[in-house]
Amino acid sequence: MLTSVRHLVVAPLCLCALLSACGDDGTPAASDTEAGTSEGTSSDGTATDDTTSAGPTTTDDTPTTTVETTDGPAPTTDDPDPTTTTTDPTGDPPPSPWDGEPLPDAPPGEWNWIDFPDSMCRDGSATGIGVRYGTGDGLVIYFQGGGACFNALTCAQNPSSFDGGDFDGSNNGIFDPGAMNPVGDWTHIFVPYCTGDVHAGDRPDQMSEAGIQQFVGFRNVAAYLERIVPTFTGVGHVLVTGESAGGFGAAFNYDRIADAFPGSKVTLLDDSGPPLGFEVAPLCLQQKWSDLWGFDDTIPAGCEDCFPSQGGGIVNIGAHIAKKHSTQRLALISSTGDSVIRFFFGFGGNDCTALLPNTPQDAFEAALIDARDNYYNEPAGVWGSFFVDNSEQHTWLSSSLFSAEVDGVKLIDWVTDLIGGTATHVGP
Repeated sequence: MLTSVRHLVVAPLCLCALLSACGDDGTPAASDTEAGTSEGTSSDGTATDDTTSAGPTTTDDTPTTTVETTDGPAPTTDDPDPTTTTTDPTGDPPPSPWDGEPLPDAPPGEWNWIDFPDSMCRDGSATGIGVRYGTGDGLVIYFQGGGACFNALTCAQNPSSFDGGDFDGSNNGIFDPGAMNPVGDWTHIFVPYCTGDVHAGDRPDQMSEAGIQQFVGFRNVAAYLERIVPTFTGVGHVLVTGESAGGFGAAFNYDRIADAFPGSKVTLLDDSGPPLGFEVAPLCLQQKWSDLWGFDDTIPAGCEDCFPSQGGGIVNIGAHIAKKHSTQRLALISSTGDSVIRFFFGFGGNDCTALLPNTPQDAFEAALIDARDNYYNEPAGVWGSFFVDNSEQHTWLSSSLFSAEVDGVKLIDWVTDLIGGTATHVGP
């Protein structure tokens, strides 16, 4: 049981396709847009729906409530590292550095919006988090997706604000409270995406092609953890997950979240946010993101090979967190021809001098396989992967596609095994 009386279940956010516009129902815009997705098939020939959600959608039995709160200042990168722990002379662990006011109580199963006045979207407006308490001994921290902001085109397609009026609770896919969902009765936390920096930025008042921006997604997560951690001290299992930009965000934030819950299982499930090598994400492109969003201040300090400013690449984050958190389980979901991510990486074409129509599908698939076989392979059994062959589909967890099947293995069963402690590789 959770030691907190709140039994909060955090609801994962559904992500918009990276760099693509979304319709009113949260699905990607038609394929005639520059960043649209296309329908594909799984490796067993099963047709896949290309519907994705831009955010949770309200159901008749899922009321939402806005709760006004006040908070102290969020930790910044100038503060002592909040994930650093030591042991005092008595042998007792020190108090948690995450010591903010616990989140407010609410009935289980009911979505609530919690304002965080000290958080910021890239337009400077405040945001918050969505919360649905559960009855199980588990916590889901879900990072929403929705593109990125690093030039005029991408910033124009990326949301610059998100508040309680934009939030509706969802019961779809990974958020389904039903018994078939392995995290259905857990508490869900929905982390909205409005900073354009894949939840990994720490650059306030940054000048960009779209004007002054607040790239503070990483800083916002610190503000949320300041209250989430004391609310769920002693939780048995934490699932860090997200789709698209939120998949990248889950991977970038995993290390400090795992450190914040030292006595818990902390599982990573990255859906369609693959940190890949220079073959498809050239150093010039990664350097552009790093300079604009501040990766030098947000990539885990111990990952010496991860910093673009030093010639490293984000693909090494997977190897770093696997070695540091070798008793945990980490996993990546992707289609081998994800058209949205291939468009996103296309900005690295011709040494970042021209946008290619898409990164070639064969190159993208080869980069996925290379990451799995050469970066996400040690220690054995820590990383798992679910690669859907012959598909351009983007994101899987927040819709009916949660039941996708590859080589006779259903995605929901693979996720269930992952939550149970078994990470396997499925697909080509």
